[in-house]
Order: sequence, then structure tokens, then C-alpha cells
Amino acid sequence: MRSINFVAARDAQVGFLRMIFNIIVNSARTGERQIKAAVEVFESAGKKTAVHRTQNRGHAKKIAEELTSCNEECAIVVMGGDGTLHEVINGIKNFEKCSLGLIPSGTGNDFAEAAGIPKDIKKAAQIIAFRAPENIDYIELSNGLKSINAVGMGIDVDVLKHAYAKKGGGKGKYLSSLIYCLAHFKSYNFTVEYDGRQEEHYGLIAALGNGRQIGGGIKTFPDAKIADGYMDILIVDYISRIKTIFAFLKLMRGRINAIKEVKAAKVKSAKFTTDVPCSIQAEGEIYDGMQLDAHIVEGGLRFYLPPHAD
Repeated sequence: MRSINFVAARDAQVGFLRMIFNIIVNSARTGERQIKAAVEVFESAGKKTAVHRTQNRGHAKKIAEELTSCNEECAIVVMGGDGTLHEVINGIKNFEKCSLGLIPSGTGNDFAEAAGIPKDIKKAAQIIAFRAPENIDYIELSNGLKSINAVGMGIDVDVLKHAYAKKGGGKGKYLSSLIYCLAHFKSYNFTVEYDGRQEEHYGLIAALGNGRQIGGGIKTFPDAKIADGYMDILIVDYISRIKTIFAFLKLMRGRINAIKEVKAAKVKSAKFTTDVPCSIQAEGEIYDGMQLDAHIVEGGLRFYLPPHAD
């Protein structure tokens, strides 16, 4: 039996060494110099690569679908931001046969922060080229949509819509949009069921996090970990305009859980029901008319992580 295990381990290692690393590049955010720098790292490690450049929105998902449709072992590297990463995980056909890596080159890079992945192109590529993947969690909605960082409804959706309406601005547009929406957003009623409990709320935001932040650094889930088997639930009930200022300051310091009107907990599943149809966001992608009903898939994704990452 021991010799069989040795052979299996050896064959797995040989397969890993021969594997082609398929780099899906967000062409709108990533330059050729950056792509070349990443490829050089893999070549120096003796790894083969294939570069797939996206042509439009949604193309990353289609590429991932094609790469994983044969049901064979596959390594995918996302070279982009949270939006590209979101497309790719929703395109992967079989998570058991796929390993996923990330080289951040987007605007927000929120999941990269949670995973401890450096923004430096070469350092991020080295993690993938020289380390084996580890199992992490992801969030799955009742309709099959997957989220690796965060999914939510309420003011965070309004912030994104306001930010997307602006041209340019980088990360700063998310912060300015948050300030604007805090001053103008109207709370609404919703019911939440999680882990055998049911509660009524009149709130600003309802969100679930696997990562720690959204919007390029807004620390909505300061205690979240990407491999603890839980989602972090965040519910912010109505806050007066005056209290909003102090709440905002705590939010930016990662102390949102200290606000009285905030409910935070670690849950396995959660379902939100609203009086009126609403939109949700997942990794910054907006979905209209979709119910926020999700659960955590514990250890369901093989992901390349730096040493000692959460």
C-alpha cells in the first residue's frame, strides 16, 4: 500500500510539473510589459504557459468554460482584478479538476488583499510558479452564482452604480461614491434567515463576505478568513445622518463591528427576503432582480497562496 501511495504522489507531482498554466488576462487593465514579466517567471521555473487575452466583458468566463470543459486537470491564472476573477470562477466547469491563481492587475484587488497576494507582478507569479495550491472557501448562491470575495445588497450596490457612472478616478471614485450614497441612501425592510434564526431589519446594507473588504479597501468584513469554513454576515440597520459620519470613520479603520447598529457574525448560510425587488453585487458585478440566498462551500477551491496566508 505504501508503494502505491508513493507512485500516486510521484505521478501527481509529475503532472503538476507538466501542467500548462493558462493565463487569462484582462486586456483592458493589463499591459504587455506586465504580461511578459509574469510569463518570464513561469519560464524561469520551467513551467509552460498559454496566454488568453479577454476581448470584452464576459469573455474571461467563456475562456474558463472552454479550458475546463474537457474534465482534465487544469491550472488557470487570472491576471486582472476582482471582476475578472469573478468571471473566471463562474466559468470553471469542475472545481475538483482546476487550480486557480491570481496576479493582481485590477483597480480594487480586494480579494488579493484577503489572500495576502502581493501587487508586484513577479512576486505574485512566483507564488503560483513555485508553490502547490491550497483549499479555500467560496460563496455559492441558490441559483449557482459563485462569489469568492463578497456578495451583498443595499448601499454597496448603489455605491458601485454611482462609481461606475463616473469616468476614471481609480480607487478614489469608490470612496467618493460611498460618501455620496451614505448621505442619500434610503433604508428598506428585509428578513434574514441564517443558521436556524430569523430576524427583521430596516437596513442600509446586507452583505456576506469571504474576503475582508470591498470597493478597493472598504473594510466591511475585518474578521473574515478565506479558509475558515464560514461566511461573515454584515447587516447595518438605519443610522441617522449625524451617526453616519462616525460610522464612516469606523468603517475606514476596519472597526465597523463596533457600531451599535451593525450586526456581524460568522455563518454557514443566509437568505435575505425583501419587500421589493432589488439588485445584488458580487465582486463588483451587479445583478438585477436576484435574491441574496447563499451558503459557504468549505474548501471547495484549490488556490495558490503565499506562505502563512489566512
